[in-house]
Amino acid sequence: MDRCPSISYRKRATNNAMVMTWLSCCLIVGTLIVFNCGMASGEQTASRMPVITILYDNTPYKKYLETAWGFSCLVEVMNTSILFDTGGNGRMLLANMRKLGIVPQMIDAVVISHIHSDHAGGLYDLLRRNSRAVTFLPASFPVTFTRNVEKLGSQVVSVHGPRMICNNVFSIGELGTIPREQSLVVNTKRGLVIVTGCAHPGIERIVSKSKELFGGEVLLIAGGFHLSGCAKTEIEAVIAGLKMLGVRHVAPCHCTGDVARGLFKHAFGSGFIDVGVGKVIYTEGLR
Repeated sequence: MDRCPSISYRKRATNNAMVMTWLSCCLIVGTLIVFNCGMASGEQTASRMPVITILYDNTPYKKYLETAWGFSCLVEVMNTSILFDTGGNGRMLLANMRKLGIVPQMIDAVVISHIHSDHAGGLYDLLRRNSRAVTFLPASFPVTFTRNVEKLGSQVVSVHGPRMICNNVFSIGELGTIPREQSLVVNTKRGLVIVTGCAHPGIERIVSKSKELFGGEVLLIAGGFHLSGCAKTEIEAVIAGLKMLGVRHVAPCHCTGDVARGLFKHAFGSGFIDVGVGKVIYTEGLR
């Protein structure tokens, strides 16, 4: 797998443009209409804008919380609470949640981006405290993993293509090869809010796919951008690509890397959001 997947994605993009346009039309007609309940962004009001709380990350923000390599965040939309990824250590995840006043029982759904332990490692501990939460796993997950989740009492939804999580919240489906990965999209009246785990398929590809499925502009992308270790020129090319895709705000963390975070901050200015464990992003205030 390419170290900087966004670079290899751009190399393929021109040749695949017509094919992707056709596939996009097929998905919209053949897939999304099936779960089109409440997806129209025009139906949203300001009070329905998502709130994102970083629960687990290797970047500190609030000093009283624990940090470790991995990622997890809570996405709250209206009356629904979605846990996106669970970090690498269940004890640490639950401890940070407790300090932030977030009880496991409030979580309605858990979405795991991909199989790596720094994103899925805390799932079992979380479900032992709330088996009511529905778990959305990539279809490529091992059968043994899925069965273990079911043994804990959670209903498992296997995700291959685009899938509705709740009103206005979707998985874009699995992308990439090893590991296959899903990302979360909240469709709001101000644009798409995209949450990524590690962006192994390439952050540009994830944003492009989201726009193909739902249209509109991109208000925010938050999470791991998978740019740690990439050369400055490669990172700058990714930034240019995201700007061409109309991304207005970025909140990079986890596997993005300090060098890339610095370059994103310089390039996006006021559109850059500094995040770490404990940071709360109120998207209602973004323009």
